Amino acid sequence: MHYGEVLRLGSVGSTQDVARELDIGAVVVAEHQTAGRGRLDRRWEAPPGTALLASFVLAPSPVLSLAAGVAAAEACGAGVRLKWPNDLLIGDRKVGGILVETTAQKAVCGVGINLTWAPDGAAALGVARDDLLRRLMETLAVWTASPAGVVLARWRELSATLGRRVRIDGVEGLAEDIGAGGELIVDGRPFVAGSVTHLP
Repeated sequence: MHYGEVLRLGSVGSTQDVARELDIGAVVVAEHQTAGRGRLDRRWEAPPGTALLASFVLAPSPVLSLAAGVAAAEACGAGVRLKWPNDLLIGDRKVGGILVETTAQKAVCGVGINLTWAPDGAAALGVARDDLLRRLMETLAVWTASPAGVVLARWRELSATLGRRVRIDGVEGLAEDIGAGGELIVDGRPFVAGSVTHLP
């Protein structure tokens, strides 16, 4: 993985929208997003300068979202775990999230991580943005080039979801494993998408 120019912006609607027009290897970083979004069209909001807000233009891969999750968790450091499909957790509190949007030609991987501010109930990582960006670029290069089986094995190690009772799409059960394509297996039933709630 060879990165091109890192495009640093002040305030944008969304780094995803800017990155979508760029070539593979491009990185977009913003101080602030006015229309940041997460999965399922949820809004992602943070005061200017308080979060890592970045989008990476990558080659598409069937396990890219899992590889990106592993890369982000490792870049954040020990104690950060993964909630399926791609929330970053410290304990049970969300510290970041990942959104991957894919076309046939490329994938745009958006990463948002709270650094010095967090909404109620969430967590902040408390590290310098440029240090985290540098580590994330390094870990993304490693994990997007890794075989799918290696990515899946590492995701399982970092998972805060597997082995827990969860609710997804109205179904409650035990999160047993992830499948070859990253689907979550709950009581033997695969879910390829959805919002997971960890149950007590």
